[in-house]
Amino acid sequence: MLIGVPKEIKANEYRVALTPAGAGMLKTAGHRVIVQAGAGGGSGFDDELYAAEGAEIAADASEVWARADMIMKVKEPLAEEFGFFKEDLLLFTYLHLAAAPALTKALAEAKVTGVAYETIQLPGGGLPLLTPMSEVAGRMAVQVGAHFLEAYFGGRGILLGGVPGVPPAEVIVLGGGIVGLNAARMALGMGASVTILERSAERMRYIDEVFAGRIHTLMSNPYNIANAVKKADLLIGAVLIPGARAPHLVTEAMVQTMKKGAVIVDVAVDQGGSIATIDRVTTHSDPVYEKHGVLHYAVANMPGAVPRTSTFALTNVTLPYALELAGKGFEAAAKASEPLRKGVNTYKGHVTYRPVAEAVSLPYVDIATLL
Repeated sequence: MLIGVPKEIKANEYRVALTPAGAGMLKTAGHRVIVQAGAGGGSGFDDELYAAEGAEIAADASEVWARADMIMKVKEPLAEEFGFFKEDLLLFTYLHLAAAPALTKALAEAKVTGVAYETIQLPGGGLPLLTPMSEVAGRMAVQVGAHFLEAYFGGRGILLGGVPGVPPAEVIVLGGGIVGLNAARMALGMGASVTILERSAERMRYIDEVFAGRIHTLMSNPYNIANAVKKADLLIGAVLIPGARAPHLVTEAMVQTMKKGAVIVDVAVDQGGSIATIDRVTTHSDPVYEKHGVLHYAVANMPGAVPRTSTFALTNVTLPYALELAGKGFEAAAKASEPLRKGVNTYKGHVTYRPVAEAVSLPYVDIATLL
């Protein structure tokens, strides 16, 4: 199979879908790899490193998309890339289609086979291709939150961990999954007072055990959320429903009760966001806006700011699935792997992941009936 790796064009996105070593492993397995010139530059990988591993270097994106059987990306295609879609193209990337009806329709109309990193799911419910980026985003959420709490940026002017004789910041985390736990770990390490709101009692017991009671837990319900939001210096949205739009747990009225200069970081913004006042997506070059006296950070590709770490972490988990898809071909690989089947969002002109179909109001077709 010929695997293509185009350069990411989303604003301030410096990751690349494949490391040179990953390209070499695909080459060793008998496949061909074509990489757009400069695709790995943002992550510190020059074209020469890919060429040394046997990859071809293409001058522009159109050549990569036109020639490849499978395209590996990091972020969802943007509108200017829709023209590259073709029937039977295998697209392997983060798609986040529940918040992208135009992209969903474009993939379906072109009969692209869209396999989403974020919906590949193990029998126990784990999301192996989403986990490393969730770890990065959770840790980054605290870093950027602490940064924008500085008065220079319009924040409350407080240090996350305080100092002796001065209380630490109140960090409220909505969701106790991978993002939430990594955010909590970073905030706790910086000395903040941390509370996680979570709807699973079992998960809260786990959090309490892991952190030996140093992190407060609250059942996630409207009453507790409203009270926690009111006292937050830093509010982190870390809610995920695999493949579906994030639910709005924090209302605009709740945000209006927050302290002036408090900061919201909503990691779920690429799935629609869990804070009602997150009404736009921001970029790393213009990351925050103010509403009701609160700073809102709504960058949809947070790990793109630390591309070298992120690219290594991403390739570690995507490469085994890429080798499976390329080695067996899509249909055989999908038939053999239930986790991979759950990753298929569009196939043969149909939407094949139910939460996406419901979110974008398109008919749902079970992938099993099409294979």
